[in-house]
Amino acid sequence: MIIIDSGHGGIDSGATGNGLKEKDYTLLISNYLYERFKELGIPVKMTRTTDETLTPNERVNRILNAFGNSKDVLVISNHLNAGGAEGAEVIYAIRNEDTLSKNILNELSLAGQVVRKAYQRRLPNDNTKDYYFIHRNTGNLESIIVEYGFIDNINDANKIKNNYKKYAEAVVKAVAKTKGFNYKEPTTLDRYTVQRGDTLWSIAKKLNTSVNELKRINNLNNNLLYINQELIVPTYSLAEDSNITYIVKKGDTLYSISKEYGIPIDDLKQYNNLTTDFLSPGNIIKIPSSDQIITNEKEQEMVIAEGSIYEVKKGDTLYSISKEYNVPINDIINQNNLTSDILKVGSKLLIPGVINDIQIYTVQKGDSLWSISKKFNTSIDNIKNLNNLDSDILVIGSNLQIKKNTNN
Repeated sequence: MIIIDSGHGGIDSGATGNGLKEKDYTLLISNYLYERFKELGIPVKMTRTTDETLTPNERVNRILNAFGNSKDVLVISNHLNAGGAEGAEVIYAIRNEDTLSKNILNELSLAGQVVRKAYQRRLPNDNTKDYYFIHRNTGNLESIIVEYGFIDNINDANKIKNNYKKYAEAVVKAVAKTKGFNYKEPTTLDRYTVQRGDTLWSIAKKLNTSVNELKRINNLNNNLLYINQELIVPTYSLAEDSNITYIVKKGDTLYSISKEYGIPIDDLKQYNNLTTDFLSPGNIIKIPSSDQIITNEKEQEMVIAEGSIYEVKKGDTLYSISKEYNVPINDIINQNNLTSDILKVGSKLLIPGVINDIQIYTVQKGDSLWSISKKFNTSIDNIKNLNNLDSDILVIGSNLQIKKNTNN
């Protein structure tokens, strides 16, 4: 049994360097390990699956509650180092042997990474105890920390960015061989770069999987995608939940269900032989998989956006920038992982929902093409042409591309 711990997360970014954040790559590596161990039939759980802040106590509690306090449980805590050196290290607990740690370094070396050492670290004031809480507080479990490289070393940063899957596979191979699991080469877990016009639904259909599977393995909490975003793409099978049923709850609508599962409303109606939009609590709605859906991609209401880079000027505030781009302040904060409202002149912000001079506008109740054109100083024809609209009818909640600051 294996527990995979993605180091850091949330407000704790971990080490940073060369444009990378430790918390992002520990989660990418952990996701890969999770999928591979599942594929090998090994019971596996994760401490975090999203960009979540965890205190040491919360992290340890999740570890100890996963499979119990047993010597047969292995904890792999994924990290990136800092300090300018180069290469991978593995740190193991005082209570454990160094066999697995050395085997991991050997496999990482074969995968092309420089390796440094496997070692233990003890508290300076009590050398009977481990220095790191992930070793010290995890009971009888076998706990290792894998440092895949130094994020502030340009060579390591480039290797991690381009080869983290290869390094993660090296860990899988070492664990399988050391613990006596049956190892087999991975079924392809590829990566897909989001293009303009893509949606989770269209990507799922193209690659013979489902929206729910894409969201699950990429830890997506909504259907928002960004141009040039990289998605982990399973090519081995359809999602386990590609054919599921949903029991309607009070307050549900076809629109809310379509948003949750990334399925267009018309397809939900067609698949369930519905003649109206009316739903009653207790109704059962079948959720089709992507290969059971035939629809026009432009009918989907999922936002596809590329971030526009904005350089902070003197006098700027999050409020003024959000007003200029018509983007909620919280979206800017979340997109840039900001921990305060203070902006530094000259710093750069990624503005979500803006594609160069194109931004995304979500249709509100009472909107019309005329009112939107006035709001954004553009013309009705420009909006219709940019969005391939054949009529003036708008759907509340749908998204329109709007060209910024167009004079007509």
